[in-house]
Amino acid sequence: MEFKKILVPVDGSEYSMRAARAAVDLAASTGAEIVLVHCHKSFPSLLGEPYYQNAVSQTLKEANELLEPFRGLFKEKQISYTERLLQGPPRQAVAEVAKHEQCDLIVIGSRGLSDLEGLFLGSVTHRVLRVAPCPVMVIR
Repeated sequence: MEFKKILVPVDGSEYSMRAARAAVDLAASTGAEIVLVHCHKSFPSLLGEPYYQNAVSQTLKEANELLEPFRGLFKEKQISYTERLLQGPPRQAVAEVAKHEQCDLIVIGSRGLSDLEGLFLGSVTHRVLRVAPCPVMVIR
């Protein structure tokens, strides 16, 4: 199987870092590009200024801090990547990005930073498996 684009959704958990490492190995052996995706929480719509802008700035700051270790990994291994920072729940967004970017594979951690963290297969991973437009590799 040939991979040109590998989507890696991350939430800052150890599981998503494991998935990123697996994606790096695949990308290094196939020459694929990685599409790094993080979905941050939605911005509160009822806030007025300057509170709305403060919420946006804080959320973007947190997202950039979360993404930094992944960026470092890709740069260290000299893997070509692009980033997509999305607002809202990742369940559907991951599949939509995979379709839009024409990804050949999604590499995702088996669990993440959610209330259902104790389950064997996280709720986001389960949903991505059901709606993904391409093969999904789940990393434990």
